[in-house]
Amino acid sequence: MARRKNTGPRADLAAFDQAGARVFDNPLVTEVSDSYLEYAFSVIHSRALPDARDGLKPVHRRILYSMHEAGHRPDRAHVKSARVVGDVMGRYHPHGDTAIYDAMVRLAQDFSLNVPLIDGHGNFGSPDDGPAAARYTEARMSHEAMLLVGELGEDTVDVEPNYDGSLTQPTVLPAAFPNLLVNGASGIAVGMATNMIPHNLAEVVSAARWLINHPDADLDKLMEFVPGPDLPTGGVLLGLDEVRRAYETGRGVVRMRGRVEIGPLEGSRGRQAITVVELPYGVGAEKVIAAITNEVNKTKRLTGIADVKDLTDRENGTRLVVECKVGVNPQALLADLYRLTPLEQSFGVNNLVLVDGQPQTLGLKALLEVFLRHRYDVVTRRSAYRRRKREERLHLVDGLLIALLDIDKVVRLIRGSDDAQAAKDGLMRQFKLSDIQASYILDTPLRRLTKFDRIELEAEQEQLRKEIAQLSTILDDEKVLRKVVSDELAAVVKKFGTERRTTLVDGDLKEVLAASAPAGPLEVADDPCQVILSATGLVARTAAESEEASEGRRRSGRVKHDAVRALVHSTARGRVLLVTSAGRAFKIDVLPLPVLPEQAGTVSLRGGMSAAELVPLEPGESVVGLAPLGATGEGSPGLALGTRQGVVKVCAPDWPVRSDEFEVIGLRDGDEVVGATWLTDGAEALAFVSSEASLLRFPASAVRPQGTKGGGMAGINLPAGARVVFFGAVREDDPAHGEPMVVTSTGATVKVTPFGAYPAKGRATGGVRAQRFLKGETDLVVAWVGPRPVGATATGDPVELPPADPRRDGSGFAVMLGPTVVGHQIERD
Repeated sequence: MARRKNTGPRADLAAFDQAGARVFDNPLVTEVSDSYLEYAFSVIHSRALPDARDGLKPVHRRILYSMHEAGHRPDRAHVKSARVVGDVMGRYHPHGDTAIYDAMVRLAQDFSLNVPLIDGHGNFGSPDDGPAAARYTEARMSHEAMLLVGELGEDTVDVEPNYDGSLTQPTVLPAAFPNLLVNGASGIAVGMATNMIPHNLAEVVSAARWLINHPDADLDKLMEFVPGPDLPTGGVLLGLDEVRRAYETGRGVVRMRGRVEIGPLEGSRGRQAITVVELPYGVGAEKVIAAITNEVNKTKRLTGIADVKDLTDRENGTRLVVECKVGVNPQALLADLYRLTPLEQSFGVNNLVLVDGQPQTLGLKALLEVFLRHRYDVVTRRSAYRRRKREERLHLVDGLLIALLDIDKVVRLIRGSDDAQAAKDGLMRQFKLSDIQASYILDTPLRRLTKFDRIELEAEQEQLRKEIAQLSTILDDEKVLRKVVSDELAAVVKKFGTERRTTLVDGDLKEVLAASAPAGPLEVADDPCQVILSATGLVARTAAESEEASEGRRRSGRVKHDAVRALVHSTARGRVLLVTSAGRAFKIDVLPLPVLPEQAGTVSLRGGMSAAELVPLEPGESVVGLAPLGATGEGSPGLALGTRQGVVKVCAPDWPVRSDEFEVIGLRDGDEVVGATWLTDGAEALAFVSSEASLLRFPASAVRPQGTKGGGMAGINLPAGARVVFFGAVREDDPAHGEPMVVTSTGATVKVTPFGAYPAKGRATGGVRAQRFLKGETDLVVAWVGPRPVGATATGDPVELPPADPRRDGSGFAVMLGPTVVGHQIERD
């Protein structure tokens, strides 16, 4: 057997062996270099890099083409994967069956592709585990895959011989959507590699359609449609500045994070859990658990974790529960999990693809342009093919109609001919028909020559002419061609588009990471703090601090808050009670509540958390009060509640031990709680303000405490049509907090009056007038009683209240409060 021919400098050293074959002496360096270059070229073009047009590597393209040719379509039954692998290997891809099956499996994984191209039946693996063997799984093409191969039979792409020349295969698929950007790709060639991140189908198509009509669009405009990658597993993507760099140059690094939910651990008291509901792209739960176990048991860098459980299932999706130890700040622990485990991963974007057979690194716009050029070529070739087929059919229909016009003469001519050739020659000569037309007439059965068939043929003739004109317009007018491509892309999105899964966090990556790092220690001491309910329904806590720090704060000045509805003292690891307008109470942990940010001695309640995020509120239900739990509530007669219909109740603090949700008052139909105040020692005065401007005050000791099931007793007598606007408890023996004030408003006027101006009366009476209505005023819309009153809008912006008016029955000042709420300022003590 002859050796490889030497093309190097020593080609003249040819000789002949004993068998007469010509032998060339080739230097080893040249031989290795030539062989390696051939190998590298083969890997780059035939294995590792995707084509920029259809986004597929040769093995993926051959799998889909083979399944298409074999009829394994979405409307057919699944077939064994081993059968598909065998067909691909025997017909088009002469490589190992394992490599083919691995490529096929990836096309079926919804956690690897945004748009899976194979509909798999059976175990096709997970981010942690591989798939079952090919003999156990079944597959067929997905509906989306048909968009890639659907136009193959219309001369839309070039074909080439398969590996042994016995069959042909497409060099590229028609690809009706930008598969490369939507599903991404990865591969390692010789001296180069590609790693492309997936995107949302609807967003990519929107950018492509804009580029069709605006070829000069810049990257910033395209990023309005494609703001960033969209990963099949969801999660969070950080640092869009780096994303833009990748879109501009084709290279970049993006940071992915899992999506988590932080809340109380079900079935425990005072413990928090971090539940991972979405993992970074390519990361499995077992990988995260292994990393956590290693960091806890071996390196000891991760502390504060009590247990890790993988509760993932098909019904609930990903649920990886990290249980925190008692007293651990879950936000600080989460920061450690991001830093030390795969819950935060980097993705190196490298958009290396084949363009006209040459490896190139492309940005977002260039990738879209390559795809659109491919679609223009496909639609052009498809339209030319369809026009040619319709012209051929029209030619036959025209000949048949000519024959039908004088069918008797045609029949006599055929019957009088010696043979078929003579008949054909006669038809061509007498009726001016072509060879194809004459042959078609001779082959047409007599049953197709009826009068009804002639009507059908004339209608078909008209339809063919119309379609030929439309196809000619596409081929002759570039604007029409572009519109066809754009409309077809829009139809794809309408049928297969999905909502974005991944949340994008804008900004520079380093700045985003620094801003997302929570402040505070991992272990939180059980120091005193205050839990605050704002008048706008936000709940938060002050930072836990020692007695020395608290004393220093008092000496340095007061810490004021915006409008506060309720405040209770607790500890950082303690629990408090949230009371709702439906008479329900919920026990919640203090530690997860957001710590109010402090700036220049003022704490803003806008940093609070909506009560609806803490407890499951029904429509129209709101949180109206707070109560302490544990030692901080000792010595109190209980929780004072007032309802819209004038009922008052003091609920004794004998809360259920095993239940975190219970009723604190039995309400009548149509009634609701308007106020809930924690009594410190029972020396407070209870105050009702009604919509017809009556204020009733009586001592809290006049109300006998009841259990949680009690329905209360009469608090204030209301005339027909009136309702309670405010209920609360007020202390008059607390000079540190100032004199209590009464604020009433009709929406057009506001009045502030000293609480002492209203005489006390007995429980279940009508009270005294708190404001005189002016013409057009019918009732109060806002009322509040307490020290240091402040007004705020529904968004928390301050509203200035008028000066105090000593007249308890005055008409107030003209201040347009609108939907304003009223609370008080407090100082930490």
